[in-house]
Amino acid sequence: MTQRTDTPPTWDERTQLITFLDYARDTARAKCEGVSAEDARRAPLPNSPLMTLCGLISHLRWVEYHWVQVMFLGEEPAGPLTQASDDDPDPEMRTAVDIPLPQLLGEYDEQSDRYRRLLSDHGLDSRAKRPISDGRHVDLRWVILHLIEEVSRHNGHLDIVRELVDGRTGV
Repeated sequence: MTQRTDTPPTWDERTQLITFLDYARDTARAKCEGVSAEDARRAPLPNSPLMTLCGLISHLRWVEYHWVQVMFLGEEPAGPLTQASDDDPDPEMRTAVDIPLPQLLGEYDEQSDRYRRLLSDHGLDSRAKRPISDGRHVDLRWVILHLIEEVSRHNGHLDIVRELVDGRTGV
């Protein structure tokens, strides 16, 4: 069972932010525990065929990749997000049904560990290498807050999908 806490070991700003990001990540993982391989790929919402547990975990992984590696560090985009188009805006969710959930969760875990170490090398006031859509360069603090919001919002989706595919609630 996934252990999670929203109480930081120290009260400095960075530790509080990272603790809440980790708590949101751990909640996403916990919502997937014990689900069958078949249910992890099921899309129970008739008008949302990409809304699967696999799709949501893949989306979280690639959203973090985008904000940390592409936007903050300025690296060139890679992976399924490079295939996004107006007709297929979420390829990371579409292709995820072909990847076992344990593999997706493992990749997400590895990436989270790597980002935790990587982000510790930068101050919260460090600016992103790439600008957001309005031309401003956000700071690392904003990136972490945005990721907390993104993961937390999708935890609500994971909650709904999980209840619909196998009835599990309360994580």
